[in-house]
Amino acid sequence: MGDLNTAELLVQCLENEGVEYIFGLPGEENLHILEALKHSSIRFITTRHEQGAAFMADVYGRLTGKAGVCLSTLGPGATNLLTGVADANLDGAPLVAITGQVGTDRMHIESHQYLDLVAMFSPVTKWNRQIVRPSITPEVVRKAFKRAQSEKPGATHIDLPENIAAMPATGQPLNRDQQEKVYAAFKTLNNAAIAISKAKNPLILAGNGAIRAGASEALTEFATLLNIPVANTFMGKGSIPYTHPLALWTVGLQQRDHITCAFERSDLVIAVGYDLIEYSPKKWNPQGDLPIIHIGMTPAEIDSSYIPLVEVVGDISDSLLDLLKRADRQGKTAPYGTTLRADIRAEYEHYAQDEGFPVKPQKLIYDLRQVMGAEDIVISDVGAHKMWMARHYHCDAPNTCLISNGFAAMGIAIPGALAAKLVYPQRKVVAVTGDGGFMMNCQELETALRVGTPFVTLIFNDNGYGLIEWKQINQFGEAAFVKFGNPDFVKFAESMGLKGYRVSNAADLIPILQEALAQPIPTVIDCPVDYRENMRFSQKAGDLTCDIWE
Repeated sequence: MGDLNTAELLVQCLENEGVEYIFGLPGEENLHILEALKHSSIRFITTRHEQGAAFMADVYGRLTGKAGVCLSTLGPGATNLLTGVADANLDGAPLVAITGQVGTDRMHIESHQYLDLVAMFSPVTKWNRQIVRPSITPEVVRKAFKRAQSEKPGATHIDLPENIAAMPATGQPLNRDQQEKVYAAFKTLNNAAIAISKAKNPLILAGNGAIRAGASEALTEFATLLNIPVANTFMGKGSIPYTHPLALWTVGLQQRDHITCAFERSDLVIAVGYDLIEYSPKKWNPQGDLPIIHIGMTPAEIDSSYIPLVEVVGDISDSLLDLLKRADRQGKTAPYGTTLRADIRAEYEHYAQDEGFPVKPQKLIYDLRQVMGAEDIVISDVGAHKMWMARHYHCDAPNTCLISNGFAAMGIAIPGALAAKLVYPQRKVVAVTGDGGFMMNCQELETALRVGTPFVTLIFNDNGYGLIEWKQINQFGEAAFVKFGNPDFVKFAESMGLKGYRVSNAADLIPILQEALAQPIPTVIDCPVDYRENMRFSQKAGDLTCDIWE
């Protein structure tokens, strides 16, 4: 292998793991890693902030199933990574974070920029370690990737002190092991099939685990042949095509909606790839008395509102197709949930021709859906627009609408869109963000221009933190401390070498979107939004009653 130092061996191990990109910033304590990367097949993407780097690795992991990698120096560089690392860990995205560190000869005393990074990252990772001697590097790297990518995926962390990085190293990358399918037990499959066969009003709740497992096709077949309606979580979008007659679209808005009625009338919820963090079961099963079948790659978490009758643990596609053979629903009347589809669709279509200005969020999202293809990708930031995106942006295919849900981190959209465009350069990509989230990581638009990832950033502009205003008015009757000023977003984009647009009436939106998506450089669209719709929705949700099912 020649004379290597630890940093060079680390990079060889990363190459062995199939790493394509490392997102990060250079620093004094990671100089040896950067030097090794100069001679590597891995492309280093220099970002403008470590949080942006972590979000890029986060979204890369969601889209590929392979761990995204982010790199920082010690101290403030490492603390800046934390938000994106925590986001990946809570949302089940495989990620490996690498940090530089002071030399081991300085850790026992107060030292410039020194923090115990292993202790700091421990609460937001599945596993983390410091490389304390060169020879353990291959084992540390292999374990970091294996733990990050195994179900449930998440974040891991490697800390490399600068003196260890420079030391001579021997060893070579370890072989990657192949994970074999795990099949559900016959007894659990039989018990689940009996419950499904007996249920009068079953309902499927599809979560992100179904998407991670590649089970969308099996889920669609299962629902279709057994005539069971499907609601998905924010992160389960596209697990069944939104045009399917049994698709009830998205649940999880924390306010009453049409889908609430389906849960209230259900006598069996079939949770497929569902994680409690996606939408608390206390919201849809507050009394804990609703019968549940858990179908997943791992056993159910413990929650007093989520105690399954049966846990079908194994490969999700295989489990669904096996249950399809065992369950018998012939002669059963259509479940109550199937009657809701018309009302849900009618409300969605209601805004198609709305000409109001500022533009209503429902109209904004409806028009965005019209210009995006079935495989195109939107990345939603966090804010009031996220609630509307979750409710109104519907997907034909998995992983075409990504939403930070478990950690709900503002600032993910722009770095996330850059990563999505790297993974799928031929697809249209749109970062949907509020003006608050935009200003948190807008600096990464320069990164996007520099690395050649043209995507559209669509800003829902209300000059404030709209989601918090919505919550304040609901709870206290008035808002406080949520308004701010903004730069001229068109001039801002142009100052960075991008193209900027401003929507001045509802009819302009689709033509502007089409033109922006055709540009060879990143673009920014400033669209004033009418968030009076927030309170109108809250009022309507409060008045919603469910028809009694006979």
